[in-house]
Amino acid sequence: MTAPKTLDAPYASPRIFGPRYRTATLGILLVVTLIAFEGMSIGTIMPAVSADLDALDLYGVSFSAFLIAGLFANVVAGLWSDRRGHAVPFLLGVALFVTGMVMAGAAASKGMFIVARAVQGLGGGFVIVAIYVMIVRVYPPAARPKVFAGLSSAWVLPSLIGPSVAGFVADAAEWRWVFYGIVPLVVPALVMLLPALRGGAGDGDAPVPGTGPRSRPLRMTLAALATAAGGGTLLYGVELFDTDPPLGGIAAGVGLGLLAAGLPRLLPPKALRFGRGLPTTVMMRGVLASAFFGVNAYIPLVLQKELAFTTTQAGVALTIGALGWSTGSYLQTRREFDRPTLVRAGAAAVTAGILLTMLALVPGSTGWLMAPAWMVAGFGMGIGTTSVSITTMRQSPGDEQGANSAALQVVDTLGGALTIGFGGTLVNLIGHDDIATGYTAIIAMTAAIALFGAFVAARMRDPA
Repeated sequence: MTAPKTLDAPYASPRIFGPRYRTATLGILLVVTLIAFEGMSIGTIMPAVSADLDALDLYGVSFSAFLIAGLFANVVAGLWSDRRGHAVPFLLGVALFVTGMVMAGAAASKGMFIVARAVQGLGGGFVIVAIYVMIVRVYPPAARPKVFAGLSSAWVLPSLIGPSVAGFVADAAEWRWVFYGIVPLVVPALVMLLPALRGGAGDGDAPVPGTGPRSRPLRMTLAALATAAGGGTLLYGVELFDTDPPLGGIAAGVGLGLLAAGLPRLLPPKALRFGRGLPTTVMMRGVLASAFFGVNAYIPLVLQKELAFTTTQAGVALTIGALGWSTGSYLQTRREFDRPTLVRAGAAAVTAGILLTMLALVPGSTGWLMAPAWMVAGFGMGIGTTSVSITTMRQSPGDEQGANSAALQVVDTLGGALTIGFGGTLVNLIGHDDIATGYTAIIAMTAAIALFGAFVAARMRDPA
């Protein structure tokens, strides 16, 4: 008997690099590679940026500004893609991202750098949601696991050379040239992608106009504004705990109130309660991102400040660890898997990798232990986040593909922003003069989040 073509049977899928899909595939992968270079470079050079601009607190804020701005763009891009198609938000996102790169390279102050990161976040938010919708519209269901794996594979080259090259450029020239150097990559990416954007829907799902509450532009835009403002205000309040605790408490309370008003409207019903099926599937993306990126942002800081690594060496350590993500994503395409089980295994691997990074701080050990430890965590993200994306698209009605793609990115960006922001506060409060102590607190927080994910992943199964 021939196995049916299902979403979880990629071995029966059309070739994504065959004549029919080659242009779309290459265009998507080239743009993701462009974003990946920035993502893999920024963590390596942030110690140099914060030192040059004389602001250690810039470390956490710069990541959070990118993510919070991206959160708002996620929702707008989802609405736009469901109502008008994915081409325009995609192109707008690329333009904003490149503008932000130029602004970051020219930044002469902490404020300008944070604004530049926010512009980059807007661009990245538009691009990623449009890509998710594009995959559903262009490719048949059986091909999508390979395309989502391709998104992770697009990080392989940046993972291999991004941190190392960024560290070398920062050491040999200046960190600003890391941003400037990425800008020219957009030209070949757009040249490859324009024919795909002009093309039809392929064998994927045809666009279906949304009619539910998450298809109403004004309602969703206001909810996105409230959520983004709430996340930013909460992080601002947390930062103030070190210098002005009363004001910090007030700001944090206002931020939580705004989040409570806006966030539930951006997610599937019962998502914040981890309801069975789609609600938990979407939330698992945020759980994994919170745990992984909450640590990933601070590994270069620990290696350079505590373990005397150069910027280049810290980049090499992250490069080795990042290979685990691509490996995990590739392996999930090899045969049919039960996706909730794979996500549970991914969350367990992220938990183990986070805890293993502490071995690098044991007296007499070497900081290079960070690399294999982070490879374990990256492997968990590879099998986990890819399976979450596949399952979300399978569980999404045709008129909610954009909304649910946006919801994935909302919990991803908000989760990462909050843990990175809280991590920055921990560094400033208890680790300003002892980075290792602050890092230990970050490990405790993020490992608990990942372990929680391993316990609730089974709720991804549809109630039926």
